[in-house]
Amino acid sequence: MKILITNFHRGDGGGHTTYITALVMAFKEKHDITVIAPKTSRLYQTLSVFSGVRFIAHDFKGALLKTLGDVVSFRALLRRENFDVVHVNGSVDHRLCFLAAVTLGSRRPAIVFTKHNDKEMNSLGVWIRARFGTTKVICVCDNSKRKLGKSPFSQCDITRIYNGVDVDRFSPPSADEVERNRAHWIGSTHSGKLVIGSNAGTAEYKRWMDMVEAVAMLPHNLRRQVVVMVAGLLPPKSDLAKVHQLGMGQNVVFTGLLQDVYPFITTLDIGFVLSSGVETISFACREMMSTGVPVIVSNSGGLAENVEHGVDGWIVPVKSPEAVSSILKRVLMNRYSLIPMRLAARHRAVSSFSLRDFVSNTESVYLDARNAALNAAGN
Repeated sequence: MKILITNFHRGDGGGHTTYITALVMAFKEKHDITVIAPKTSRLYQTLSVFSGVRFIAHDFKGALLKTLGDVVSFRALLRRENFDVVHVNGSVDHRLCFLAAVTLGSRRPAIVFTKHNDKEMNSLGVWIRARFGTTKVICVCDNSKRKLGKSPFSQCDITRIYNGVDVDRFSPPSADEVERNRAHWIGSTHSGKLVIGSNAGTAEYKRWMDMVEAVAMLPHNLRRQVVVMVAGLLPPKSDLAKVHQLGMGQNVVFTGLLQDVYPFITTLDIGFVLSSGVETISFACREMMSTGVPVIVSNSGGLAENVEHGVDGWIVPVKSPEAVSSILKRVLMNRYSLIPMRLAARHRAVSSFSLRDFVSNTESVYLDARNAALNAAGN
């Protein structure tokens, strides 16, 4: 198949980048793949160096009038390349592809839309795209599928495909790896401490500060046994000031944005993703669990679908540092309780977070979408 994959993110792109990179690396030897994204994006920086992938740099413009200015050139691209499937990953790129393809008639490609976030979708523009510009819909968790079933996309064919991770790459580290990576990230200052961390990022909705507050609530003799590590863009000065106000300045380590999160994850005893919105299933959560790290998740979006409470992780209410602190207190009183949980987290990842299933199920949606578009053209 000839496939075009689009993404609008200009910077890191978070889970979008991980999602598209996994698909492209799996498909590039089997299908003719073209990726369109801004030149400033991490996706461009990651994929443009690989052979077998054609990359077109394009800045998607959010405003409708600015989008209309790109329609003619984008329509020319679709007509010239005659793609079987266009896979869009956000509202901005979806709108442009729909407007460019709508007048192509029998040469119109199938449009597959993946819903990556938990935001509501009930506007007129969404209804138009759902009705006239979508062949198939992919959602990444059951929670999203339920919400889409109450949106204009309910009239579309919706398939839930859980995000997959490379469980061979994200595998439990050796003791030497742990020691080496901890020496790099936290040094001797925090030797022997319980290391709690997240590679989910530092956006406000990620609620990483809830973990800092949870540790600050612990009795002093327990708090000094904990270090919190946060990977991602450095937070604003106001958040850093709050960390110090909580008396946690010496207990929190910010790594900055990482190109490879695996060494960071190997340092962790417990992971966390405490988002209060937007989040669906979280690649970060699945990468940590695959590495054998039990994860504390909030019950926002589809996060709770990752874990079985008390077995391979914990589920807490949104914006509830008190509940998180209670879990940490129990773990600190009995660190050996983490041993079976680490094994269970790894087992769940291997059995349920398969990259193979993620790729093959997505390919099946592409095939169904292409066939549906061909049938529609024939009619």
